[in-house]
Amino acid sequence: MSRNYKFHNPEGVYFVSFAVVEWLDVFTRNEYKNILLDSLEFCQRNKGMELFAWCIMTNHVHLIFRSINGQKPELLLGDFKRFTSNEIIKAIKINPRESRKEWLVEQFAKAALKSSNVNHYQFWRHDNKPIELWSNKVINEKISYIHNNPVEEGLVFRPEDYVYSSALDYSGEKGLLDVIVSK
Repeated sequence: MSRNYKFHNPEGVYFVSFAVVEWLDVFTRNEYKNILLDSLEFCQRNKGMELFAWCIMTNHVHLIFRSINGQKPELLLGDFKRFTSNEIIKAIKINPRESRKEWLVEQFAKAALKSSNVNHYQFWRHDNKPIELWSNKVINEKISYIHNNPVEEGLVFRPEDYVYSSALDYSGEKGLLDVIVSK
């Protein structure tokens, strides 16, 4: 991995994007998105994650976050990804409404075979591409990018209409997670 895509400053604010293997559309079901929300909230309350912006798309996630309380950002993100990977795969396996259950689990198993450090299933791609955000201008550019992602995908007309992002917080209302609104 390039040196440009590593967490160098443990106290920095980072933009990260990470996707489901093969860019599979898993987050078309709210129950899977809610696992991510619950885990992000847990990380905020118990692991020192400060969120500035977030968005859950059908096959990937965007975050702007900072790790506080001495937790290294790469470890915080790694814990989040490991936990959500296991929980989402379990949820897929037991979901009676999941018509793609066998196919999805097979895809995760195939992805694991290609990875030397995964035993049974690989849910997330390994590339996070963290980018440290060094100024308010750059932070605001990334926030705009994140919030406009659902608009660009044709899911909503306005960013604040997409429930699974922090855009509502930036429009003056309360969203699903606590965020530090950047000015």
